[in-house]
Amino acid sequence: MKNLWFCISCLFPAIIILVLLTPSSVAQLSPSESRILFQVQKILEYPPPLQGWSRWTNLCFLPPSPSLKIVCSNGHVTQLTIIGNKTSPSSHNPKAGSWTSIQTLSGRFNIDSFFTVMTKLSNLKVLSLVSLGLWGPLPAKINRLWSLEVLNISSNFIYGEIPLSISSMRNLRSLVLVNNLFNGSVPDLQKLTSLEELNLGGNKLGPGFPSVGKNLVTIILRNNSLRSSIPPQLVHFDKLQVFDVSSNEFFGTISSFLISLPSLKYLNLASNHLSGNLSVNMACSSTLTFVDISHNLLLGKLPSCFGSMSSKSTVKYSGNCLTTKKLNDQQHPSSFCKREGALAVKPPAKKLKKESDSGTKLGLMLGIIGGAVVIAALLVLLIVFIFRKSRAERSHHKMDKYVGNKYSTSVSPRPNGTRHIPQAMKQPALGLPPYRNFTSEEIDDATNNFDPSNLIEEGSQGQLYKGWLRDGSVVLVSCVKIKQKGLPHSIMQHIEVLPNLRHRHMVSVLGHCIITDQEHPLTTSTVFIVFEYISNVSLRDQLADGRKREMLKWPQRMAMSIGITRGVQFLHTGVAPGIYGNNLKIENILLDDSLNARVSKYNIPLASKTALNEQTATNHNAEKEDIYQLGVILLEVITGKQITSSSEIEELKEELENGSSESTSVIKSAIDPSLRGTYAYESMKTAVQITINCLSKVPSQRPSIEDVLWHLQYSMQVQESWTSSGNLSTKL
Repeated sequence: MKNLWFCISCLFPAIIILVLLTPSSVAQLSPSESRILFQVQKILEYPPPLQGWSRWTNLCFLPPSPSLKIVCSNGHVTQLTIIGNKTSPSSHNPKAGSWTSIQTLSGRFNIDSFFTVMTKLSNLKVLSLVSLGLWGPLPAKINRLWSLEVLNISSNFIYGEIPLSISSMRNLRSLVLVNNLFNGSVPDLQKLTSLEELNLGGNKLGPGFPSVGKNLVTIILRNNSLRSSIPPQLVHFDKLQVFDVSSNEFFGTISSFLISLPSLKYLNLASNHLSGNLSVNMACSSTLTFVDISHNLLLGKLPSCFGSMSSKSTVKYSGNCLTTKKLNDQQHPSSFCKREGALAVKPPAKKLKKESDSGTKLGLMLGIIGGAVVIAALLVLLIVFIFRKSRAERSHHKMDKYVGNKYSTSVSPRPNGTRHIPQAMKQPALGLPPYRNFTSEEIDDATNNFDPSNLIEEGSQGQLYKGWLRDGSVVLVSCVKIKQKGLPHSIMQHIEVLPNLRHRHMVSVLGHCIITDQEHPLTTSTVFIVFEYISNVSLRDQLADGRKREMLKWPQRMAMSIGITRGVQFLHTGVAPGIYGNNLKIENILLDDSLNARVSKYNIPLASKTALNEQTATNHNAEKEDIYQLGVILLEVITGKQITSSSEIEELKEELENGSSESTSVIKSAIDPSLRGTYAYESMKTAVQITINCLSKVPSQRPSIEDVLWHLQYSMQVQESWTSSGNLSTKL
């Protein structure tokens, strides 16, 4: 006992010294900020990193965890990092393949109330809220966190525009809003002179390049809707090390200064519309270790400095029209890039300044008058020529129907054969692995010998299994048994169409496997068709959920509608013969991890040769049935209502027809209320009219798929003009 007291007496001074040296502010958080953290725990609905807290928990001394970090100083929280397990619009684990729906916090969550609580932690310097299922528009009050240096709100469901108030957070060094649903323009960030990292990837931001300060070290804007040229101001960004604007719609040339920026290490310009020739003699930055210019419209030769980069460096350039010495390079012919480059979106031309010199004005007027006279004469000759030519063409029945459909709402009879569709409108799928023939062993291995737990559905066309390839990617395997009726060669004729069924707005085919029944080798075969796996979040699911429907404003719904129509157009005209009768239902429209619409469960023609001949006679009816079904989908997109019967279709159609012919207020009552204030009236009216035309009871009066696409694209152009002009309305 005496020894025990002796030991305690020896340790007591050391304990006193340790207590005195430990700052009281770190040892104990102020009661008010402790209460705030417990409020955060409750509002976030007790995510795993915050579970287990009690009134006795010392929040400043929690054990270290990769999903939670709390740093305290002087009785205040200065750093708060919470990483949850919710999936985001752009996140998805292809190996697990386990997520089947987009996850958010419940309807009780209020993002405004949440940030009202968060801003009471006024000493915060680092705030990271990742994968927590936050949803709603980011409140402007975020700027009350005036001390904040790092703001990371990644992988959530925050939508709307980035608030202008962020531009007043002068202490920000890092702004990361990646993988959300932000749209519109980025506010002017030039006043944030301390900002070094800007990561806004995986949103819907655009169309202009954001205004930013030249002290940035990292700029990541990949996978957005940016549509501009690369700004020349970047020539002054001497500290820039990472520049990633891949998967946008940038156009124009790649200036030499960009590759030669003195600090640049990582440059990714892939999957844009950049065109023209690269300068062979341009200088590369000595620090450059990664360059990706693939899938653009570039011509000519690669810069010579690419070849002199370090052996550890990476240069990617496939999918262009470059002339290289490597035989395996995947390059298009130069004509492809010239044609597609001419179709790339360009900004409106600036108006010419008024000339101050009166003599110049007079000369200009005389020139215009003279030119007008010459043009008028040429027009007369051209009209006479066209008139004579059109008469000759009508007599030989060679009128180009597609052009007529594009500029007219009337529907002409469908001509025989495949219609001419410009290459730019086909939009093939990008990023898919090469099509391949699978072995029966690979199919068995992928489906775990067709384990019943992997069976997704069974229908008239066969079974559908979920599978995992050896590289970890998730796929769908469709099993179709075919009776050939004594035509063993006919199945091969139909298999030839499968490699062509690849498009960015379809669930694409990756490959196939044919197994012949050994007992009946001449009559029965099984075809296994391997599809890419999409998340199984359908457009129906998205519109049925009230909160998620709120996220889909008119521009987003228009983009999805155009995507669906392009997928159907590809089925009708992108393959020969066209594929019709495609079971177009809103529940069969899947949304991928970027919320792009993908047509699934479409018709794959694997019938016998006899059946094919019979089908040819009904193709026209099947085509018009596809148009009707597309109209039903558009009807649900516009009204936000689930349609379960043909009577509901007629009721909603009649309501829209009355609105189109009577008044603005009538059409407004038929449209999804959550779209109010997000659409231009003319844009909505155009979409409504083509939807009504699709739903005509007389099949021959329904428009062609090209006509539907043209009207939807026109509707989108009207909407974009309305949005870019700054119109905001709560009345429509």
